[in-house]
Amino acid sequence: MTEGRPPTAASASLWERDAEIATVAQALDLLCADRSSAGSLLVLRGEAGLGKTALLAETRRIAERRGCAVWATRGAETLKSVPFNVVRQLLQPALLSLLPEEAREYLGDWYDIAGPALGIVDPQEGLADPQYVCDGLVAAVRRLARREWPLVLLIDDAHWADQETLRWLAAFAERLDDVSVLVVVARRPGEVSGDSARHLDTVAAAAGRPVTNLHALTPEAAAGLTRATLGRHADDAFCREVWAVTAGNPYETVELLAKVQDSELQPVEARAGELRALNRAARGGGLVDRLKGLGLEATQFAWAAAILGTGITVDMVARLATMDEAIAGHCAELLCTARILTEPEPVAGIEREEGELEFVHPLIATAVYNSIPSGVCTAMHGVAAQIITELGRGAAQAARHLLKVHPDGDEELVEQLREAARDHLAVGAPDAARTCLERALQEPPLPEVHAHVLYELGCATLLTAPSVTVEHLQHALGMPGLEGERRVDAVVRLSQAQLHNDQLEEAVRTVEAEATRHEPGPVKLRLQAVQFMWESIHGETVSPARSRRLAELASTCNGRDNAERALLILRGFDAMTHGESADEVLELCDRALVNGRLAPGLGWTDQEWGMELLMMLGSAYAYADRLDRAESLFAEALRAYTTGGWRGGHLSLANAFLGLAYRRQGRLRDAESTLREALVLAERVGRRLPLYWSATCGLVDTLLARGRIDEAWSIAEQYGFAPPYPSTIVLPDIRCVRGRLLLAVGRTEDGIHELEAAEKTAASRGGHNPVLSPWSIDLAKAVAAQNPARAAQLAADARRQAERFGTDTAIGEALRCAAALETGGRAVQLAARAVTYLEASPCQYEHAAARVEYGIVARSATELNRGLDLARACGAEGLVAQAREVLETGRGLR
Repeated sequence: MTEGRPPTAASASLWERDAEIATVAQALDLLCADRSSAGSLLVLRGEAGLGKTALLAETRRIAERRGCAVWATRGAETLKSVPFNVVRQLLQPALLSLLPEEAREYLGDWYDIAGPALGIVDPQEGLADPQYVCDGLVAAVRRLARREWPLVLLIDDAHWADQETLRWLAAFAERLDDVSVLVVVARRPGEVSGDSARHLDTVAAAAGRPVTNLHALTPEAAAGLTRATLGRHADDAFCREVWAVTAGNPYETVELLAKVQDSELQPVEARAGELRALNRAARGGGLVDRLKGLGLEATQFAWAAAILGTGITVDMVARLATMDEAIAGHCAELLCTARILTEPEPVAGIEREEGELEFVHPLIATAVYNSIPSGVCTAMHGVAAQIITELGRGAAQAARHLLKVHPDGDEELVEQLREAARDHLAVGAPDAARTCLERALQEPPLPEVHAHVLYELGCATLLTAPSVTVEHLQHALGMPGLEGERRVDAVVRLSQAQLHNDQLEEAVRTVEAEATRHEPGPVKLRLQAVQFMWESIHGETVSPARSRRLAELASTCNGRDNAERALLILRGFDAMTHGESADEVLELCDRALVNGRLAPGLGWTDQEWGMELLMMLGSAYAYADRLDRAESLFAEALRAYTTGGWRGGHLSLANAFLGLAYRRQGRLRDAESTLREALVLAERVGRRLPLYWSATCGLVDTLLARGRIDEAWSIAEQYGFAPPYPSTIVLPDIRCVRGRLLLAVGRTEDGIHELEAAEKTAASRGGHNPVLSPWSIDLAKAVAAQNPARAAQLAADARRQAERFGTDTAIGEALRCAAALETGGRAVQLAARAVTYLEASPCQYEHAAARVEYGIVARSATELNRGLDLARACGAEGLVAQAREVLETGRGLR
């Protein structure tokens, strides 16, 4: 492929690209063959000028000839700070072609979530969860792809895409199995780091085929291109020098040959020495010199165009460069003739602004932008921000220019950046919000405003980066300015961030220190309640003395306000964890409700108290055999976070605790699916955090109950379910679940050690609930063969604790343990009593297990069949297999 190509820039970059074009054609064949075909993804990677854009253009031409809808977008180096910029370019034309009611119909529940990010719906006030927005964008594209089939998505210069677009692209790329769409992504190697690089790596991995790395032209192709452009008389030495000068870069080759034509240089060996000078004029400093040669006004026009980056029109450039519009029009013509600017190619379905322009190549845009003197560049960004503000386009659009302005103590700029940050948070772009607020701090703000900006910066990262939140809120609280409710709120948020960053002791000290600054009253009571809450969550060092203080404080509370209600919940949870009377636990929890429902201001999405308090309320109900109320609370949390767009840690914990309620009820299939969803969401927030442990521990516990021991072990290995454990309490009890897992896989000694560690923790806390932390029951069974006396003592202790707690589940489980340690008539008698209690319990898995065990020791086929039916209903495959084996052999059954 060296001859016969037309001398155009687009086709020049397609020399020696037959293999790549064939790959594209094959992908299009698959796309167009069947509406139900799986999606596919191609990644093109190459240095600047190697023809990525030309390949995408050729992909568009082939696809449109086959009747495909083609949506295209590209990143831009100067627009990386604009959240959702690239995905908006991709989807807005299609969405804006729909009537609002049509768009709402196609996007369904995702309309209000993804719409603000796409700029087609006004955002709601407050924080939008970035993960939920990302999921909404994925759902939006999937639904539109089904409507527009066959659809091709082209994403150029992905290395310059904004962070939010790359997050969406990575998530979308992993979910292409059941949506028929072709995605083609072009990017340079390197160029990015951090999260952006991670997202692009995810995209490449999802392609399922090797990345297509573009290579420079061979000398033969460069010679063919030279002769196609200059004529067949170009001699070999001249053609060889063209290749040597440009290193086979297609873009540079085209530009160099254009300069040869402009200068009327003869393509012969004698003139080949002049090619290097011409090539320097086509790029870098040479391009800048050539630009200056067009005159000062043309140079200023090009600068203004580079500042704008997008939406380049003669009118906008004239305003930015303070230039007469007629002069601006003349400059535009000069720059187009010089192949610096060009009119965008017409694209079906996309309306261009009148007189819209773009740079011929990103390399030119970068070179022009970098040539702007520093002071001039800063000033022009400031003017651009002012123009955007005057046009009423909002602080968020002006922000990318404000970020470039030199710090100068400008109060108005600080306020604009704070407003932009609020706008970014409202559409689910906390990274962009953080950038704005960090820049506002550099201004710097006035002393009385500084702490408030730090507070807002900490809040901006609360859902996504607890460690960053901790740093900013600590700084804010160390400065003057935060007073009254906002200061108390900052303290509570700081302690909450410390909790989720596994800094529980610091969280306790934070609210304790603040509480000492206040006189007795509602504020102090709130801080004391938060302190008790964090201490309640501590997994290791909750002391009996602390429980007594909490009981004394709660005894004065009647539930008159939310601080008192919080203390009643905390006292109920504490009493539950220590195995005090379940009736008292329920009475305390019920008093914290208003007509059986959560009080106003104490809901799942209310910021004052946070979700942790309500998780404790639901857990107290779950382990006190009020599973109906526990399920109702956790299902309400799931609805609140889903409809409110809270897609990160909050939704993960809601799933984890709803899974806990299902597990307690014996709905093991529902528990497993819900806990798996919790784990997926937890992975996005970060491993080793407390919420991650809750999801993993609950899933392992559920798989063990189902009898899928190998799968439980695999999950434990995959997700690091092993010491060191977090400092927070994990439900179900983490050491008991780990100990039971080790026993199940035959590591008996290790399992006993884990259960003995749980025993020590319970001793330090002053007692335990044998349902919440059944170490004594599991340990008694584990040591029964080697140390029957110890096993008997452990079983007796478990029974005593169970009777103290008083629920049917606790007593029934203790009796099951006692029966397992006995033989003959005594075992039958205890097993029968266990069945009686567990039949009255809401925990159907435990009831099923008791029935099967009773059927075996009593040799009763009737009881075994009843247990088998219960086990099937629960999804307890291990119990089903155990009961079937006994029934099928029939040995000794009556």
